[in-house]
Amino acid sequence: MKFKGVIPVAGFGTRFLPITKAQPKEMLPVIDKPVIQYVVEEFIDAEIDNILMITGREKRGIEDHFDKSIGLEMLLKDAGKDEILKKIEEISNISVFYTRQKDRKGLGDAILQAENFVDGNPFITHVGDTILIADKNPLKELMEIYNKHKKPVILFERVKKEDIEKYGIIDGKKISDKLYKIEHLVEKPKKEEAPSNIAIIGVYLFDSKIFDCIKRTKPGVGNEIQITDAINLLLEEEDIYAYEYAGNRYDIGNPYLWLTANIEFALKREDLREDIVKFMKNLNL
Repeated sequence: MKFKGVIPVAGFGTRFLPITKAQPKEMLPVIDKPVIQYVVEEFIDAEIDNILMITGREKRGIEDHFDKSIGLEMLLKDAGKDEILKKIEEISNISVFYTRQKDRKGLGDAILQAENFVDGNPFITHVGDTILIADKNPLKELMEIYNKHKKPVILFERVKKEDIEKYGIIDGKKISDKLYKIEHLVEKPKKEEAPSNIAIIGVYLFDSKIFDCIKRTKPGVGNEIQITDAINLLLEEEDIYAYEYAGNRYDIGNPYLWLTANIEFALKREDLREDIVKFMKNLNL
């Protein structure tokens, strides 16, 4: 079965203003790669090479990043910088399609823009500002679950009680080690009213039925078309599963987590680790 990939990247990135006034938050660097490249590489590693990005007016930097840069490649070739040239060529060889979300009406509306691209195939939606690092690619795990149950599946993570109000929260029943059957979703509930601490983290595997549900969804929290409301409509028609993510997640839309991601990634690099450790030891905290 052929899966497609959808990456919504149309958000303003208000938590990073003023830097995101002219630069997409998805282009913020984690060491020497922008966040969006890590996301695309997750898809490529899962053998999903048919990828659509839902963009906005201020997102041309993303398109340019994955475009070919003849002048730069010639410069690197003439300078004998073969290693970095190879990295640049690998980026531009990735085939990515683009469409715009003309009115920012929420994640549900952004996903709706992919209907023609998906063309009836199952697809994975992965928000463009979150990096997932795990022993096994979580996108592959979602596809395995879908192939077994033939039903949509959402990736989730358990969050601290004080963070519940930041997420869509799942109410469901456990059916195996890390798999739940969803009964209901609540968008950003108060922590004392939340049915659990099982939080949606922006990675979904849907089939084309979700599009009709989005079209029937009325504006909700923030006057936006919430994907959680559309999923609740879909739950009236079929089972939906939730799978627990066991790796590290870096929400680059959050300045603190973006900074910690850079530190953690640097500590994993042989060419950076020693200097970073020395710098941290010398900090006068």
